[in-house]
Amino acid sequence: MKDILFLLIVGLIIYVFSRIILKEPILPWKNKKEIVPGVPKQNFKKKKGAKHSPLDEDEAAPFAQLFSSVQSIENHMIRHHDNTFTMMAEVEPVNYFLLDQQEQSGIDSIFETWLAQINYPVRIYLQNRFIDLSEPIEDIQKVMEQEDDLSPLAYEYGQSMINDLLNWQRSQPRYETKRYLIIDFKPEIKDIKADDQEELEEKLLDKAFNELYRRIMTAQTQLRKAEMKVQLLTTEGIGEVLYYTFNRRKALKNQFKHIEEKEQLALYVTADQTAEHIALVKGEIQNVQKEGKQKEQAS
Repeated sequence: MKDILFLLIVGLIIYVFSRIILKEPILPWKNKKEIVPGVPKQNFKKKKGAKHSPLDEDEAAPFAQLFSSVQSIENHMIRHHDNTFTMMAEVEPVNYFLLDQQEQSGIDSIFETWLAQINYPVRIYLQNRFIDLSEPIEDIQKVMEQEDDLSPLAYEYGQSMINDLLNWQRSQPRYETKRYLIIDFKPEIKDIKADDQEELEEKLLDKAFNELYRRIMTAQTQLRKAEMKVQLLTTEGIGEVLYYTFNRRKALKNQFKHIEEKEQLALYVTADQTAEHIALVKGEIQNVQKEGKQKEQAS
C-alpha cells in the first residue's frame, strides 16, 4: 500500500513538473491563455490606492502598425501600396425607431434596393466619440458677451447653464456615434495607356477618383430617398476620422478644428510677414514661372 501511494505521489510530481515545463495549465479542463503575436503582454497589477476612472483608456497602437499598407492620403482618397484606393463618406441616419411600421418598411426596401444594385464590397464603419459640447458653450458665451443690455439674472442663468453642461460632460463618459461608408477600388494598370510614368500616375488617380466618386453618388442618390444624407469626406475629413480614432480622449481638449485653425496641417511652417515681403515673394515666384515658360517655348 505504501509503495502504491509513493508511486502516485511521484507520478503526480512528474505530471505537475511536465505541465509547468510545457507552459500548459495544470488542471486539464482549464483553457490555455492565447498569446496574440505582436501584442505586448499587459500588466494588470495596480498600485495600491490607485482609482480606476471610466474615462481612462489604453493608448491606441501607432498608425503605421494598424495600417501598414497605407501609402498616402490625397485627392480625398486613401492610397495603398498595391494601388488600391479607398474613399469614405459620412452618413447621417434617419431616426428609425421613431417611425411607424410602414415608414420603417419603406426604409428597409430602399436600403435593400441599393444593396442589390451594387456589385462591389462596401464596408460600414461606426465610430464612437466622446460628446463635445464646446460649440454650444462657445455660442452661449458669445451671446453673453455681445448683449450689452443683458440683465444680471439672465447672465447668471447663462453662466449656470455653461457650468451644468461642463459638469454633465465630465461626470461620466458619454458618446455619440458617427457612421461612415468605406468603398475600395483597385484600377488595373494594364488597362491604362500612357506615354510616361507621370501620365500613368495622373490617369491612375483620375480613374480611381471617378469610379469611387460614382459609387459614392450612387449611394447618395439611393439613400436620399430614405432621408439618409451621404456626404463625401475630403482629405481633411479622412484625417479628422483618423485623428478621433487614435486620440479619442485627447480630442476633447485638443480638437481637430483647432489644429486646422492653427495651420498645423500645413506642409510648411510660416510666420507673420509684412505686406511688402509677401508682395516681393509673389513677384519672385511669378518671375520664376515666366522663365520656366520661356525655356519650354525655346526648347
